[in-house]
Amino acid sequence: MASGPFDREILTFFLFRTTTVRHRLPVEERPKSPKMAPANLPSIFNATSQDIEMLLAAQAHLGSKNLQVHMEPYLWKTRADGVNVINVGKTWEKIVLAARIIAAVDNPADICVISARPYGQRAVLKFAAHTGAVAIAGRFTPGSFTNYITRSFKEPRLIIVTDPRTDAQAIKEASYVNIPVIALCDTDSPTEYVDVAIPTNNKGRHSIGLVWWMLAREVLRLRGTIYNRETPWDTMVDLYFYRDPEAEAEEKVEEEKLPGVEEEGVAAIESGFPATGDWDAQAPGFTGAQAGANWDGAGDEWAAAGAAPTGDWAAAGDAAAAAPKESSW
Repeated sequence: MASGPFDREILTFFLFRTTTVRHRLPVEERPKSPKMAPANLPSIFNATSQDIEMLLAAQAHLGSKNLQVHMEPYLWKTRADGVNVINVGKTWEKIVLAARIIAAVDNPADICVISARPYGQRAVLKFAAHTGAVAIAGRFTPGSFTNYITRSFKEPRLIIVTDPRTDAQAIKEASYVNIPVIALCDTDSPTEYVDVAIPTNNKGRHSIGLVWWMLAREVLRLRGTIYNRETPWDTMVDLYFYRDPEAEAEEKVEEEKLPGVEEEGVAAIESGFPATGDWDAQAPGFTGAQAGANWDGAGDEWAAAGAAPTGDWAAAGDAAAAAPKESSW
């Protein structure tokens, strides 16, 4: 049955009125988004007080002043100065979720961890060393996931990036070949093509290193490398922190200095003389001339010892010239 123009007008009015009434509902009567509901994790996955203190000490809860609409569910509040504060409880839940996804991959080499930012390069290298993943620290070569002709071509089953903004090329290529993406997202990070977003401060070197360290620890716990959650991980979180190359070079130069050059006493250089005390004292094994010695008699006959031999040089030369020469023919 064909509908006339009058029926279409009634349908349009009904849809418009329904939409208008729905948006006019009071805030308390509007349906709550399911994203805000707390995750029902087992008690074994709950964060300890030490984990929360470490996240707060590393300032992982401090976001930027800008807010992406998709990162709003992870927001706790906005300070008076405009800085958005992230809910660290959501951060921990996403770390556990990401670790469960990583542990489900059979071959650890099929996981690729990427960081183009210098603050995350050391962290991804350590994460790859501890979990067996493949690390791309530095510039991401375009075509690594899509162009099989390149030498750096890879086919990972999962990628983890430090910053969706700086690692946008890797996320874009992963979307072409259907590779899941886990990313460390700040409040202003784009979440397009990101499957699991870990809300954290991805601009500080301490927060980046701490989140990567916690992620590696949870993966090892799920794999059974760390037997139980009461056993602390023997790897310090400091290994995941970014270190300035100039500071490392200065420390290396200081370590290469000779020990005890500026010290006195036992550690001083063994020269045979005391470090402190009487400098007029003789060194052991050194005998000098006595004060009352006779210098005139010590030389005896210097002229006789150094005299040249005497003889008739002219006669010796004539005898050598007069000797017949033997022919070698």
